[in-house]
Amino acid sequence: MSKVCSICGKHPSAGRNVSHSHRVTNRVVNPNIQKLTIVEDGYAHKVNICTKCLKAGKVVRG
Repeated sequence: MSKVCSICGKHPSAGRNVSHSHRVTNRVVNPNIQKLTIVEDGYAHKVNICTKCLKAGKVVRG
């Protein structure tokens, strides 16, 4: 499944874990992507939507 939001384009970003002793390791911060069926122009489509767009009401489920 793609990790990119179809509405806002949010995608995985890079970050770093920093321990108490300040040892640094790389990590990936993934957005919360859900595969949903939405209604667009009267037709149903399956798209990947981040939960922030879903909560903001940018799409109509159906």
